Amino acid sequence: MIDTDTRLAEFLPQLSSAPWLAFDTEADSLHAYPEKICLMQISIPGRDVLIDPLARLDLAPLLAALSKHELLMHGADYDLRLLRRGYNYVPGKIFDTMPAARLLGETQFGLVNLAEKFLGVKLDKGPQKADWARRPLTDRMANYARHDTHYLHEIVGKLRAALKEKGRLEWHAEICARLIRDCSVASEENPDEVWRIKGCFPLDPRGLAVLRELWHWREQEAIAANRPPFFVLSHEALLELAIAAANDEIELPIPHHVRPGRRDRLVDIIHRALALPAEEWPERAKHTGKRPSEADLRRCDKLKAIRDRRAKELGIDATLIAPKATLLELAQDWEKHSAELMNWQRELMK
Repeated sequence: MIDTDTRLAEFLPQLSSAPWLAFDTEADSLHAYPEKICLMQISIPGRDVLIDPLARLDLAPLLAALSKHELLMHGADYDLRLLRRGYNYVPGKIFDTMPAARLLGETQFGLVNLAEKFLGVKLDKGPQKADWARRPLTDRMANYARHDTHYLHEIVGKLRAALKEKGRLEWHAEICARLIRDCSVASEENPDEVWRIKGCFPLDPRGLAVLRELWHWREQEAIAANRPPFFVLSHEALLELAIAAANDEIELPIPHHVRPGRRDRLVDIIHRALALPAEEWPERAKHTGKRPSEADLRRCDKLKAIRDRRAKELGIDATLIAPKATLLELAQDWEKHSAELMNWQRELMK
């Protein structure tokens, strides 16, 4: 485990001169809030390395060295977002084995599946839900983490060759570039939308006011406790409380696991929400999407037929070419939404 700046400095020359580099991270999303990267795994020829970001290392030299490489990764989306949010780091180039496998028609594209199919190696599936912030790591955790990158170079070689043979290597490069682009942009949450959880549409404005205040209360409680929000209250519990409070029910459905101190704060926030004047209640969400016409639906069916035919010819999942929502957008305004497709997707849809 590299957990000092001295050890990191000793490793960087090997990293910089390596002909290839596999990379992964482990976070504490099930155990802390907000989540953070707790471990970085790097494999180079002949060496698998674990780096401890929790040891207060100066990671700037490491990130600069990573930028000189194509990062071999698996399921890169989550890792890229964590790197962008935690370190403002965006790689220049990646090879993601997950979309590569999907472009080859694989229906089981987890790392465990790919290692077994292409290398005949059976990887340990756990401890996927471990607390990666714990120190020291157990031997099993350390081995599991190393295996996340140890076999990636060999898998990439197999996938890259197969993609080239099928003429889909450029498609994959475009997918990876789009991943980097999308993950490099910091998401801006709409403060009037972030609390509108699934199932809240039937609530009236008074119920929505309670739900909004409960959601913000839960965020504060989660941050204070350093625990994910669902450990405080589930979405379903928030909805049940908002409905009951808006209906002036005397007995609120507060889950039994809520301890006394938190229960008191919960009841207080509900009372404050109910005391809000009507002008401070949120409005019901408005449907902003254009309702599809019969002509739109007919065009959508034609596009679906084209997509499904091409997917069958290629032996890939049709949603890789265009998911259902995209088909409808294309049917409603081809000129606008076809520009949002990747080049290979657009060519297949013509």
